[in-house]
Amino acid sequence: MNLKPLIACCLFLCSAVLHAQQSKAELPEGILRLQKAYPDFIDKVDHKSITLKDGTVFAYDDGKKDKTFEQLLDEPDLEDQFRFPYPAKFSVKGPKKGEDPGRIRFMPLFHKMYGSTQAEVRSKLKEIVWLPKTLNVKIQVSAVNGVADKLEAISKELDEKPEFRPYLENPGGTFVWRVIAGTKRMSMHSFGMTIDINVKQSHYWQWDCKCINEDAKLGYKNLIPQRIVEIFEKHGFIWGGKWYHYDTMHFEYRPELL
Repeated sequence: MNLKPLIACCLFLCSAVLHAQQSKAELPEGILRLQKAYPDFIDKVDHKSITLKDGTVFAYDDGKKDKTFEQLLDEPDLEDQFRFPYPAKFSVKGPKKGEDPGRIRFMPLFHKMYGSTQAEVRSKLKEIVWLPKTLNVKIQVSAVNGVADKLEAISKELDEKPEFRPYLENPGGTFVWRVIAGTKRMSMHSFGMTIDINVKQSHYWQWDCKCINEDAKLGYKNLIPQRIVEIFEKHGFIWGGKWYHYDTMHFEYRPELL
């Protein structure tokens, strides 16, 4: 029996697998995170870009270096979204100045996924019941990327912990098409993939400093229990309490950062 063709075939397959693994390893971590987080929208990736299923191509790096903090917020590329690693640990002292993991957002991607107009976003909303046993409040959130299903799972888990009710009642809002106060940037509430929990138990940097100055020196404040944060994070939501510019009521679906 001539084994040479079989051996040659095996060597070829091994080489192809190794090449694919090496190619994947060469991809920026951020691109791999995006690909894993949003499989319903991202068709293919390479080391310079992501391609959506509708054919849209987004460059990962726009080549602009040394951006100011304001430029990172107003003119980011996809790579900039990962500028500040989202911390796994819960710090009672809060993050260091300038560390805002998740506040930098490449908005064209979110518009492509959740909707580019208020009407388009609204057409993709799903009504769920927030804490059905204890509060029974109807809210509307996006069904895109399974956000509504994940938030429903969070709600059911939190519903079994009545000690957390003071922090969860009177939710501050989910879908609201608007800009962020003091800026021209769209709020992520415009996409229906966020939720603000009880405002009366929360702190927001602009309210506390009575300013909109991103360079302001802030003193961190928070009342939200760690366990609530952990339950949200388990389902792909980041928490605004891990930002220097803190927003402790705010939870946002950003699985690429977790």
